[in-house]
Amino acid sequence: MQELHDAPLAPLTTFRLGGPATRLVTATTDAEVIAAVREADDTGTPLLLIGGGSNLVIGDKGFDGTALHIATRGFSLDGTTLELAAGEIWTDAVARTVEAGLAGVECLAGIPGSAGATPIQNVGAYGQEVSATITEVTAYDRRSRETVALSNADCAFSYRHSRFKADPERYVVLRVRFELEDAGGLSAPLRYAETARALGVEAGDRVPLTAARETVLKLRAGKGMVLDPEDHDTWSAGSFFTNPILTDEQFAAFRSRVAERLGDAVEPPAFPAGEGRVKTSAAWLIDKAGFTKGYGTGPARISTKHTLALTNRGEATTEDLLALAREVVAGVHDAFGVTLVNEPVTVGVSL
Repeated sequence: MQELHDAPLAPLTTFRLGGPATRLVTATTDAEVIAAVREADDTGTPLLLIGGGSNLVIGDKGFDGTALHIATRGFSLDGTTLELAAGEIWTDAVARTVEAGLAGVECLAGIPGSAGATPIQNVGAYGQEVSATITEVTAYDRRSRETVALSNADCAFSYRHSRFKADPERYVVLRVRFELEDAGGLSAPLRYAETARALGVEAGDRVPLTAARETVLKLRAGKGMVLDPEDHDTWSAGSFFTNPILTDEQFAAFRSRVAERLGDAVEPPAFPAGEGRVKTSAAWLIDKAGFTKGYGTGPARISTKHTLALTNRGEATTEDLLALAREVVAGVHDAFGVTLVNEPVTVGVSL
């Protein structure tokens, strides 16, 4: 277990932002992870868990406590059952499942971060969410001080949310188990219209697994959503805001604001989100409120490829990023009466 003091945290995040940690511990086994967590809990030391750093905004002052970098490794495939250690690189794991001819996570290719973060956020993209394939999460329960196994139902998954996100101080994810599908080398039925169009098929069709993965990677790269150290559009946390979910009453008020601002002929995006609830598009809101691709003049700007990504152009601070995020939130609310919520976890700062 490696230990450093006054250690920079920015290199451990995809934003490449944030100050140092008082102490940085890198754990490569489950036992080391648990030992570091117990030590912090026993001494009352603040603890920050870091996986792939792709969903993290750390303040410029850094973190006064122990930052635990979970760098465990483990990829086990037994038939259609996949188990990943929390520190496994997610996009590499997806590639290996496709190579093995198994469907279920192929449309989640290219998403940065670690496997252990996927159940926390209920990671999803291009019509797939990990909640559809996760069967069990092994975690260390800081309250009971023991390792526990949580079923899919125990995880309480919802849109970009879970039991782990609702109670972030309780569980430390150690391993994640998935049940995939052997469809003879074909993908799961395509649920996302953009993916189906790009492949020249209908929604609900299956395509070769490699074609599905490569198409998603191409679509993501076109939006700056595949990490590239030479491309500042990828110095981000991906989608910075979640898609708002509104009650029917809130959505009706929103539509009225859209008509006032953009005209009666304009219909905002609307997707069913459960009884009496409608999901709309954060990217659409941002764009229509006047924050177009490349918006900004400072070191933090909206991506030139995707309005939903806020980016570090190379010399930004966390405060630069937050100033831009606050400007976007205020502008969208003024225009449409909808309040955007940040998707990344913030440490020592808030919007």
